[in-house]
Amino acid sequence: MTSNSKKAQAKTSAWRLVWVLAGGAVLSGCAGFTVQPLTDKELQEQTLQDRQSLTQGVEPLPASISLEEAVARAIKYNSGQRLRAMEEAVAQGTYQTSKFDMLPKLVASAGYRDRNKELITNSEDSVTGRPSLANPYISSDKEATLYSLAFSWSLLDFGQSYYAARQHADRALIAQERRRKALHNLVQDVRIAYWRVAAHQSLQSSLRNATQSADLALADVRKVEAEQLRPPMEPLRYQRQLLENLRLLETIEQELSPARIELATLMGVAPGQAGGNWQVVEPALAAHQHWLQRPVEEMEALALVRNPDLRESQYGARIAREETKRVLLRMFPGLSFNYATNHSTDSYLINDTWREAGMQISFNLMGLLAVPAQKQLAEAGVALADQKRMATQMAVLSQLHIARLQFANAVHQYARADAIAQVDQRLTQHVEHQVQVEKQTRQDSVAQQTTSILSTLRRYQALATLQSAGSRLQATLGLEPVVEGSDNMPLPALTTAVGQALQRWETGQVQ
Repeated sequence: MTSNSKKAQAKTSAWRLVWVLAGGAVLSGCAGFTVQPLTDKELQEQTLQDRQSLTQGVEPLPASISLEEAVARAIKYNSGQRLRAMEEAVAQGTYQTSKFDMLPKLVASAGYRDRNKELITNSEDSVTGRPSLANPYISSDKEATLYSLAFSWSLLDFGQSYYAARQHADRALIAQERRRKALHNLVQDVRIAYWRVAAHQSLQSSLRNATQSADLALADVRKVEAEQLRPPMEPLRYQRQLLENLRLLETIEQELSPARIELATLMGVAPGQAGGNWQVVEPALAAHQHWLQRPVEEMEALALVRNPDLRESQYGARIAREETKRVLLRMFPGLSFNYATNHSTDSYLINDTWREAGMQISFNLMGLLAVPAQKQLAEAGVALADQKRMATQMAVLSQLHIARLQFANAVHQYARADAIAQVDQRLTQHVEHQVQVEKQTRQDSVAQQTTSILSTLRRYQALATLQSAGSRLQATLGLEPVVEGSDNMPLPALTTAVGQALQRWETGQVQ
């Protein structure tokens, strides 16, 4: 055996050993795989990283917060709003990448082959059928490398990719409409929480004073009962009334106390950092009559154009129609073109560098059997999307009329609650004067203070209901605060833009 043969066998044995070891490593890795649950330390570290990511870049709360700044902070820092923005970005990115599927394919490849024995073949004469005199012969190296640069383009794939890209574009628009809807809900939640904080802020001092007065009056009544200065029933009735007033005051405090945490969470502040001495600033209230004075027909026309749910259903119907076109496109034969340039290191090749071009037409005859069913399914999808669009249109119109009626009722209820609160405040002042001149008891003062606090609370509740009804009407009309580039704007500029948008809504302007 020659030295070259020995070297070739050694090389072949080395390659075999490499492949055996690689296969063994893969098999042992698969066999040794075990489930590894997350440890408490890993969970704590991940939770800490998430909290740092959520609060990163969030500016600290100032001493006083306006409604415009609260909404602006929610738009910029709220985690749910960030999630919707990321979903929209992913949908937009999917659309951008789908456009590249329409381009032709240009593939660069390189391949290596190796044989342990020579490629030796026999041949025979095509006329006589006898073995050729050159038998056996070698026509290829045992090892060679092939380089190739191939260009290919399919007309059918181009059509499928074209309609798929159009569908992805509509899905990106759907994600945008869903983000608009989430913004509507966010602004509504911020308004409600803001006025709950304002109510707690306004009533906190009154609640504390009324509770202290009730405790003092309760101690006096219990002393009177213990000394038996009056009939037994009278002190007990006073105690019953005082205890009931204290229960109402405690219920009000319990109802309003979580409002600061709710508002801070909506503004992107961690619940543990929601404390502090920050206060909300009550804005001047508008007349709330502009939208009630608009013709209902005009509001219907506006809602049918701007409502995000209706827009989403329109895009869904368009996606269904594009799917029908994709199904019909499968009925056509596939026509593809290819061109490639190649180079091989095989020494037996006389032309080791060559170019080749071709054209191919193909048609799946068995696929014709599924075309009627696919076409029927696509048409059913279009009919379903159209029906959903029409149902959404009726629902939007119904929501508009209901939201407008609720808004009108909320305006009326707030006016009534405000009048009652003003009367109770004046009554409280008169009762305090009567107590000072000893014409009425302290128990009467506590009862009147409790009544005044309740009426003030109902006023703020009616105001929060009014803000909620206004936001619901605004959402139905599709008139969210239009702020271009809101995620990237500085907080002061975003606050100014939100204030201008809210002002346009309060004055009845279409944004």
